[in-house]
Amino acid sequence: IMATRTLPSEHDRKMTVMLTPFMSCSAKVPVYALFSAAFFPECAPLVMIALYLMGIVVGILVALVLKGTAFKGDPVPFVMELPNYRMPAPRTVARLAWDKAKGFATKAFTIIFVASVVIWFLQTFDVRLNVVTDQSQSMLAALGALLAPLFAPLGFGSWEAAAALAAGFGAKENVVATLTVLMGGGTSALSTLFSPLTAFSFLTFTLLYTPCVAAVSAVKGELGTRMMWAVIAMQCGVAWVVALVVRMVGLALGLG
Repeated sequence: IMATRTLPSEHDRKMTVMLTPFMSCSAKVPVYALFSAAFFPECAPLVMIALYLMGIVVGILVALVLKGTAFKGDPVPFVMELPNYRMPAPRTVARLAWDKAKGFATKAFTIIFVASVVIWFLQTFDVRLNVVTDQSQSMLAALGALLAPLFAPLGFGSWEAAAALAAGFGAKENVVATLTVLMGGGTSALSTLFSPLTAFSFLTFTLLYTPCVAAVSAVKGELGTRMMWAVIAMQCGVAWVVALVVRMVGLALGLG
């Protein structure tokens, strides 16, 4: 996202920032692996490839829609002047690596840390700030129950699934961690929450909805607070619609 600063066109820069999160990142791989192994053991690689391709296709379709609506105008010619390739000096590499690491830590680490603490707190305490022994009594469960009706049309309207997606806003690895904790340390109970069709619908939503607070903080830094909320709303809306389409098509084909 930060690399979009090099684009000369403001429209192209904004569109690229908005579309980049649709591309699957490594943080989502544990979620893909968990559900693919649990529900699609015989074709897990194909499922993961399909998810990557789906992200690309959805990104292209959304780009076409944005180009014809919010970002109308003549395209800016793309001209790139390639420098002479030379072996970089170790000092230059070290300085650039330090600058990038420092920038990431400054802008993202604080938000990631705070989000992780909040998720732990919600999983550990109830509304009266008592330590819970049953996760269903925690504040995270209450939050999941509040969000669950939004996901009911997608086939996974349980509070556990909603809580996992809420935790995934901090970092996508939290989806797996939250489900593992809520399932009692194992994943065999996933079949009580999902069918193969709803599992793929869940994966579709995970692929396309707002990636993580680090990416959101980068969007805020590049586009501002107002555009950040617009990007979050667009990504969640697209994820919900595509996941619904996946479920409806699956039901129409008798895969439910």
